[in-house]
Amino acid sequence: MTKLGKMLRLGGTAALVAATASAAYADNFTFRIGSGHPNGPAVYVADTANFFVPEVKRRVAEETEHTVDFVEGYGGAIAGVAETLEAVQNGILDIGSYCMCFEPSKLFLHNFPYYAPFGPQDSIQQMKATRATYDAVPWLEEQFTSEYRQVLLGLHGWDNYHLGTTNPWDTVADLQGVKIGGAGPNLPWLEFAGAIPVQSSLPEGYLSLQTGVYDGWLMFPSAYLGFKYYEPSPHYTLIGFGAMGVNALTMNQRKFDSLPADVQQIIREVGRAYEEQAGASLNARQESGLKGLAEVGAQIKTLSDEARAGWAVSLDAFPNQQAKDADGRGMPGTEVMNAYLKAVDESGYTWPHAYTIE
Repeated sequence: MTKLGKMLRLGGTAALVAATASAAYADNFTFRIGSGHPNGPAVYVADTANFFVPEVKRRVAEETEHTVDFVEGYGGAIAGVAETLEAVQNGILDIGSYCMCFEPSKLFLHNFPYYAPFGPQDSIQQMKATRATYDAVPWLEEQFTSEYRQVLLGLHGWDNYHLGTTNPWDTVADLQGVKIGGAGPNLPWLEFAGAIPVQSSLPEGYLSLQTGVYDGWLMFPSAYLGFKYYEPSPHYTLIGFGAMGVNALTMNQRKFDSLPADVQQIIREVGRAYEEQAGASLNARQESGLKGLAEVGAQIKTLSDEARAGWAVSLDAFPNQQAKDADGRGMPGTEVMNAYLKAVDESGYTWPHAYTIE
């Protein structure tokens, strides 16, 4: 072969290698993302579908050589409310958004806002206090990776909790013996009222209220309206148990590690942006939820400050009890609860009753 022929051959090989490398670099990635709750009435899922997904797609297309697509499965299409953590861990989902309230054992301590009821009524204030707690105690974020092989991308929450019932009531004593549904970590709130707590979840609430499985629901306005609970249970009392930063958006660790660094960075940044907009999003849905409930004829009233304070006093031992329970499970319960109470205090919020962790 002539020298010119060798050069042409080497040149063609180099061009082929370059083209192959370029094709490998400019990849398209597909992510399976889902939640047990539906897109719409659950604010954190709506923000997953309407903010996180399109923002990741937009930024990856604009800022990298890659593109991404999402296969979306909300409302339990891929994993139910109590299955999403495991679905992400096992790779059934690449990314999942879920309430940690449905992992009462595995994510026991991550439900710390539930353990101090009557906290911040404003979701922006709540989400900032929750983030401050995660920053103060890195164990909270590290547990997702060390035990469940996933990366925490962002936090979200629920707007301010109140109580809906099928029948009207005037005093807390009227709730004695009434069956009331809840997510799990919030059921101890009912002890003071003498109500009968029933473990449940949003998707099954309407039928359960309609058929008398229980006669009330601890629920925030956005979902009470969105899931139409006002139809079987029209009496809605504003109690103000507080907004709760107890939802997570996580990604399978192996999937995350397989991505180029620039895509990883964008996913992390959009995950944090998802968290940062959560408070305002929740506040807006709290407001529209209350307005919507009034428009559809729900009977809305407000619990007196005196009764509310008495309810809070009755739960005085609850935060410390949960902290010690977590300590006994090898978790930094006392550290987390103290960090959270401190963060709420520093936010300027005034508790109706001050809790103490021993």
